[in-house]
Amino acid sequence: MSTAPGRSLARTTLTLGPALVLALAVVVTTVIGVLVGRAAVPYAAGDPGALVRWGLPVLQGVHDLAAAVTVGFLLLGAFVLPETTRTRRRWTAGRVAATSGTLWLVSLLLLIVLTFADLAGVPVGQPGFATQLAAVLWDLPTLRMNLISAVVVLVVVMACAGSESKAVLGWGWAGSLLALLPLALTGHSSAALDHMSGVNALAIHLVSATVWVGGLVALACFQRGLGAHLGPTIRRYSVVAGWGFAGVMASGLLLAWTNIGALENLLSRYGALLGVKLALGVVLGGFGWWHRQRFVQQLDEGGTPSFVRFVLAELVVMGSAFGIGAAISRTPSPTNVIVTPPDTVVYALSGYPDPGAPTSSSWFTAWQTEWLWLTVALVACVVYVRWVLRLRRRGDSWSLLRTVSWVLGWAVFVYATSGAPGVYGRVSFSWHMIEHMTVAMVVPLLLVPAAPITLALRALPARGDRTLGPRELVLASVHAPYLRVVANPAVAAAIFFFSLAIFYYSPLFGLSMSTHTGHVLMMVHFLLSGYLFVWVLIGVDPGPTRWSPLALLVILFTTISFHAFFGVILTQSTTLLAPDFFGVLDLPWVPDPVADQRTGGEIAWGVGEAPTLVLAVAVAVQWMRSDERESRRRDRSAERDGDRELEAYNAHLASLGQGGAASGTDREQVRSTTER
Repeated sequence: MSTAPGRSLARTTLTLGPALVLALAVVVTTVIGVLVGRAAVPYAAGDPGALVRWGLPVLQGVHDLAAAVTVGFLLLGAFVLPETTRTRRRWTAGRVAATSGTLWLVSLLLLIVLTFADLAGVPVGQPGFATQLAAVLWDLPTLRMNLISAVVVLVVVMACAGSESKAVLGWGWAGSLLALLPLALTGHSSAALDHMSGVNALAIHLVSATVWVGGLVALACFQRGLGAHLGPTIRRYSVVAGWGFAGVMASGLLLAWTNIGALENLLSRYGALLGVKLALGVVLGGFGWWHRQRFVQQLDEGGTPSFVRFVLAELVVMGSAFGIGAAISRTPSPTNVIVTPPDTVVYALSGYPDPGAPTSSSWFTAWQTEWLWLTVALVACVVYVRWVLRLRRRGDSWSLLRTVSWVLGWAVFVYATSGAPGVYGRVSFSWHMIEHMTVAMVVPLLLVPAAPITLALRALPARGDRTLGPRELVLASVHAPYLRVVANPAVAAAIFFFSLAIFYYSPLFGLSMSTHTGHVLMMVHFLLSGYLFVWVLIGVDPGPTRWSPLALLVILFTTISFHAFFGVILTQSTTLLAPDFFGVLDLPWVPDPVADQRTGGEIAWGVGEAPTLVLAVAVAVQWMRSDERESRRRDRSAERDGDRELEAYNAHLASLGQGGAASGTDREQVRSTTER
């Protein structure tokens, strides 16, 4: 953002003392944790040397610290810190984030080098080391994930360095969170028997902890120059910290159980470190809540609390938790937790054991909790209900049916992903199609009528200090140019159908069934494409100009006709889709995968009929209601002006019937009435 000529911008007051305190705590506790967990003892065979054994946990701690600072400064710069005409807080936040992001990038690259040395069992720098590393860089999952993260971090650093744009910093923050996700695929939990749950929990843990800690560091560094803005900034960060704490503790407990497996394993070195980390998390929760309450109360009373003096101790505890986490990443798990996965093709390809042949009761008894989607559903329901309660506390009303529809929609989504469709859909095409149709067609029919955007705009407070709050983000999304494109009914219909065809008749389908990332992205696409299609047809939330009901009905029946055609093609197919997956599973209860695929085609064809009928009825009802509203409007207008519009129209018809043009007065009356 350029400044006007002749206008000087005051230097933003920034102290990096809190960041240094956090860094010192991370390094010290990492070293202590490595000693306690014996994570740096020489290997019996293939020892890469002390540099690698000690460098990996310490470098992991530096990586976590740099990531937290980057995420925290981008968070505050884009969404929390008020900006004035006399300060350049966003510019400062971008510069600090770019600097720490550079350290993050360097640590990732060094982790690649040291990790390869550790896996290969060779010291760094031996002859041919670089050549060997380059040969397997993309083939080894751990190295590949770190490389992907490094590329994303590089883009974030280049975009945010010296930027004052809220949009740039906001996208940079989103990109920095994205850079954390591949790392969840390389931790201890990725090797656990229930590694899908472990990976999901670790991803939530990484994001929550990084946002929570990084935001506090950035707030402590900025606090000296905030002045009157300190109160609003603390309040906004407190909301973020609350969600961060909830995510850290919930995911931490799941990770602890996944990696420990039994309470007696808490007595092991790994278990002891994990117990210390969980205890530090509990202390931080109480510590943070007490501090926020005290600061906010003092600010409300007109005081000026010394924020840094109170928060330094909290940063020491946070740094200790980060350091212990870095040490845990190198500490061997208890030997009795290392469970040999089933030596079956089914587990090797899907990551799940064979659930066995389904029975009639399996619709109600089969269950495998997908913690990621359960968390998403719970958060969506909690936030929605809180918004409804906020409206009612101030005397506004909100339809109970909309609330029930929203909660029921997410309940159906959880059942589709964790219940029988999700359990059997991981290995059977026909069950997969049940899951697909439920997520893409049934769930949106329940979520869209709940009008979450309308509720958000009514419940969320507006900000007047030029920051991007939740309400501002919702408004920006609703009015974004890209939405005018994708929310065009023709485009939404094309996305809904053609992406379906491209997905199933390309390697993407096989990747989504055999990889965790692919499966997650598949579910996201099913839900979003279905929601978009239903929204452009019957949505009541604000957005681009709606098409006429007749045009929407044409779009609906055209799309569903293509969808039915897709199902018919599957029912007559002789070539197996994703043959490298379904063709080699060799399930005893699916003797003919092609026949199972044809059954899936019948499901795709048949299940689409009921949602189509519901959508058609909903569009027709909205059409009738629109006509009724227009009729009432005209009736009210007639009552106000004595039905001059009808009189003018009759006079115009009379003049036409006499073979002459309407008089000047009549023409003027008709014209003015028409304009009115």
